[in-house]
Amino acid sequence: MKAYVFPGQGAQFVGMGKNLYESDPRAKEMFEKANEILGFRITDLMFDGTDEDLRQTKVTQPAIFLHSVVLAKTLGDQFQPDMTAGHSLGEFSALVAAGALSFEDGVRLVSKRAMAMQKACEATPSTMAAVIALPDEKVEEICASIEDEVVVCANYNCPGQLVISGSIPGIDKACEKLLAAGAKRALKLKVGGAFHSPLMEPARAELAEAIAATSFSKPLCPVYQNVSTKAETDPATIQANLIAQLTSPVRWTQSVRNMIADGATHFIELGPGAVLQGLIKKINKEVTTEGMQ
Repeated sequence: MKAYVFPGQGAQFVGMGKNLYESDPRAKEMFEKANEILGFRITDLMFDGTDEDLRQTKVTQPAIFLHSVVLAKTLGDQFQPDMTAGHSLGEFSALVAAGALSFEDGVRLVSKRAMAMQKACEATPSTMAAVIALPDEKVEEICASIEDEVVVCANYNCPGQLVISGSIPGIDKACEKLLAAGAKRALKLKVGGAFHSPLMEPARAELAEAIAATSFSKPLCPVYQNVSTKAETDPATIQANLIAQLTSPVRWTQSVRNMIADGATHFIELGPGAVLQGLIKKINKEVTTEGMQ
């Protein structure tokens, strides 16, 4: 069974999507529609901008979403997924690719999400850190032990690789404790804020209104969502999980394991980079992975 997966923030690169735009009229039409919806030419920044341009949250998130979704849509009849999933932002790509959400609504929601997250980051200085080579349970225990600060597990990427999220003093204290407990690394990331933590509550509330006002359909195949980690097809459940996602952890390890348990043997990553292929191989060496950019 084929599972199509979609990357999240951090996979962007200058030149992303340019070949698609220049070689496929359907792709060009979709990119131009996105420029119109966003109110600025995101394609100029994607194709010929700088790394700094692409690091702006209002650009990064729609850019990765566009690259991924346009790829899926231009595959036409070749795109026959048995299931889809996306990592954080990539969940929006997975839902549009699977037909649960229109392309236009996907662009609007991703743009809204990016702006809301940016505002939440500016309101409360916060950060994230990657933790390497400690069991999940130990990381959870140490996060819970940090008093008077927000520190939570945010991304369960693969066995032995977690990302924690929270206040700056809280993350500093947690990193000290994690290294003392035997972590190979506990390294702060260059991110704007504490994604997938309670500190994103203002963004969650803002995005919840937009998601609730958007029409969702039954997807053409199950979508494995970050919050539930299970195959979802009910539009109301999909909406609820998408709203909860901003303040909840990305349970990627668990989602991939559930996809494999449900029959996935071949994972195809659509969009920039190859991060998800690497994580999937660390979760299960037996499956086949490939990517399309």
